[in-house]
Amino acid sequence: MIKRIIVLILILNVTACAELQQVVNQMPQGGLGNAEIASGLRQALDFGIDKQVTKLTAEDGFYKNELVKILLPEELQKVDKALRDIGLSNLADEGLKIINRAAEDAVKEATPIFVNAVKDITFTDAKNILLGADNAATQYLTEKTETALYDKFNPVIKNSFSKVGADQIWENLINRYNSIPFTNNVNPDLTDYVTGEALKGVYTMIAVEEKEIRNKVSSRTTDLLRKVFALQD
Repeated sequence: MIKRIIVLILILNVTACAELQQVVNQMPQGGLGNAEIASGLRQALDFGIDKQVTKLTAEDGFYKNELVKILLPEELQKVDKALRDIGLSNLADEGLKIINRAAEDAVKEATPIFVNAVKDITFTDAKNILLGADNAATQYLTEKTETALYDKFNPVIKNSFSKVGADQIWENLINRYNSIPFTNNVNPDLTDYVTGEALKGVYTMIAVEEKEIRNKVSSRTTDLLRKVFALQD
């Protein structure tokens, strides 16, 4: 009896999966061709890149944006707190500004990589994105660009630290912390950490724009966007 029940469940699961796939394959296109649907997704991502990622390249694009502001890594937050506790808030703030400025410099390298990834979106990609989560397009871009962006960001951030004297600022900050009685000495390398946080910030802002377009008709500012995203409503 148990074996029969298991077999029945398996049959039902297979049938349900087949029906779901059929629904996906027959998704109503409202008269839109495959090329138009793919173009609509490309346009949405281009808007996200142009509108949101560009903001990050401006001065304070990271530092004054609470969604993406880069804070000290966990093991260094004690440095920040200790400095503020002894009246050195200005020094702590300067350290935070430096790492956020480096991220702002790095993001300027992102657009060409994103543009190439967006160009490669196929109809199958577009269909999967439309039927996906609110950040499905952002996830697609992450998969396609994360490695290339890391390779671009890392040397820029390293150079940015050198250009603005961050090495000296951090050395001063950490030396002051290390001189506080009863603290354990810290010797961090921040380049890799800031690179990772910069990447998170970029994808966070693209996801913001994607969610807006998906959920607010008023954010679909072209006929193509309105037609394509009506398919997922």
